[in-house]
Amino acid sequence: MAKLDEIVRKQKTGATFVISAQMLHMSPREFDAMAQVWDDDGGPGFNVVGTPFRVVVDGEFLISRVTVVRTTAEV
Repeated sequence: MAKLDEIVRKQKTGATFVISAQMLHMSPREFDAMAQVWDDDGGPGFNVVGTPFRVVVDGEFLISRVTVVRTTAEV
């Protein structure tokens, strides 16, 4: 996912930043599926910190934004 890689590469190790569905041009449902994996296993070059921000879509709470911290892992 090129857009995500670009966002992560711009950050220095240890930097805290936000990744949202809107930034990646994804629907909340698509983003929610990815964010749940990131929350459990970490993402490419980052780990989720704190509680993910959720929105209600059709009566369902979906993750639409996560706060992450840049790790030393390659992207």
